[in-house]
Amino acid sequence: MLIIVCGTGRLPKVVLRILRLAMQSKNDVLNKFGERVRELRIQRELSQEQLAFKADLHRTYIGMIERAEKNITLINIEKIASALEVPIHEILHFNK
Repeated sequence: MLIIVCGTGRLPKVVLRILRLAMQSKNDVLNKFGERVRELRIQRELSQEQLAFKADLHRTYIGMIERAEKNITLINIEKIASALEVPIHEILHFNK
């Protein structure tokens, strides 16, 4: 954890830029992963509910992943890959 203290109680502009870039990078990965899950699910003609059932996850969770609203765990990545019948590396292969 990084703690930055300055006399004004405000973060320096450079720190704010770094924090914005870090959040943008995180959101980019979540967006790309969600798009990939949706792409593979649609290719297999599965609804979000069907994929959730096959992966033993809640149906709303799949939608949240596809909309990049959840930071998914490795365990759930494996469940989704298995339900989509693809190796994990395939689900993590994002188009640039």
